[in-house]
Amino acid sequence: MIFLLETATEIPYLDLIMKGGWLMVPLFLLSIIAVFIFFDRFFYLRGQKSLDPAFYEKLNELILAGKVDSAMNLCASANCSETRILMKGLKNLGNPIPDILGQMEMEGKIEIYKYEGNMYFLGVIAGVAPMLGFIGTISGVIKIFYNISLADNISISLISGGLYEKLITSGVGLSIGIIAYISYHYLNHRVNKLVQSWEYRSIRFIDLINNTSI
Repeated sequence: MIFLLETATEIPYLDLIMKGGWLMVPLFLLSIIAVFIFFDRFFYLRGQKSLDPAFYEKLNELILAGKVDSAMNLCASANCSETRILMKGLKNLGNPIPDILGQMEMEGKIEIYKYEGNMYFLGVIAGVAPMLGFIGTISGVIKIFYNISLADNISISLISGGLYEKLITSGVGLSIGIIAYISYHYLNHRVNKLVQSWEYRSIRFIDLINNTSI
């Protein structure tokens, strides 16, 4: 006796994705937004200047010599986050140290806002995308069981035929969420490294003016 085994037809990846239903549209939009935000912040952070030690040696010499205007011009010519914070400190020379430090910290917060931009939405997408996927799956399962209640008999094809399609939204939602989560924390790490750099320079600046008679 000869048994003929029918092999399942392989479905193209794009066609399989489209079987996820209408919730694939917002998931697709979320993926585009996540990619845009990531590359926007990535190239912005990558473009931030890293000043060499020679710059700070020259800046310290000018400050020690009392040439505050020249020091501010040097910072203005570099035009980066670190120098904008240092310029805020130079503009407030003569005030008490806590006031100078407070002004520099306020400027630093502004720079952090510039760094982060729309990064917040990456975190939102990381949480929303999986939930949208689960909603699609749950709604699909509800429809499947509703169809079972209407059918005279229960067949495997009736259950599995629609279930695998509804699980697609969960898979896509989780994938988008994981990528957005990793992207958010990677960018956040880059921001923290930049912040640590100019925080260190700010502390050295405060130590310098604290030990001089400027």
